[in-house]
Amino acid sequence: MLPGVLLISHGSRDQTWVSMVDEAVSHVTLREDLPMAVSFLELVDGRLIQDGIDELEHAGVTDIIVIPLFVSSGSTHIDEIEYALGAKPVPERETDLEPFRVTARVHYGYPVDDDPDIAQMLWDKVRELSKHPERETLLLVGHGSRHEGFRQRWEQGISSLAARVREVSGLAAADYGLLNPDTVRSRVQYWQEQGHDVLVAPLFLSEGYFTKVVIPQRLEGLDYAYSGQTLLPHPLLPRWIQRQVEAALEQLME
Repeated sequence: MLPGVLLISHGSRDQTWVSMVDEAVSHVTLREDLPMAVSFLELVDGRLIQDGIDELEHAGVTDIIVIPLFVSSGSTHIDEIEYALGAKPVPERETDLEPFRVTARVHYGYPVDDDPDIAQMLWDKVRELSKHPERETLLLVGHGSRHEGFRQRWEQGISSLAARVREVSGLAAADYGLLNPDTVRSRVQYWQEQGHDVLVAPLFLSEGYFTKVVIPQRLEGLDYAYSGQTLLPHPLLPRWIQRQVEAALEQLME
């Protein structure tokens, strides 16, 4: 058996976005005989998922550990990629993603969800905004989903993550809002009515249209603190990747 790692992220036309993923992966320390490929669902020519599979199988890999670098199990991409890799027989939602050519056995991992390292990363990104923690609420803002089943996974993961951030930060409260369906504005207003100052933190891997345009538009006219800083870059993300790989390897060796 020769295992290898396939890290999959969404992808972007913005080279800076891609470079931040590559930079995080470059700090992951794996054993020397463990091949690793970094691929993207779309928008990055020459580095799509099939390219990563081909690279690993060309290196003789028999078992591919897939690390989905997405922030929530509620992402429909998690479902369609798992199906297209042959790790589940049918997708939960119809998808245009065709099955990949893969000979190796696929071991599908887990997205970010409510990992403790991610909670620490989020707090590190907004810590400087905090002035009066005893009357502040941190509101995590995620993409969310309108699809039944997926929305519930989003809510479960981000609510648990918010609770972890509150423990780390010592703030009075932590909550969440989703862009789909839109609850962001109403949650900010709710906490303001409770007399709290609101710190808004985007739960996105990297900066882009949603963090720079959509979230500020949804909150236009309200009083809140917002850094716009996303998970990347941060030194704890390589550690998260490494822990996912090590846990998968342990299961393989059982």
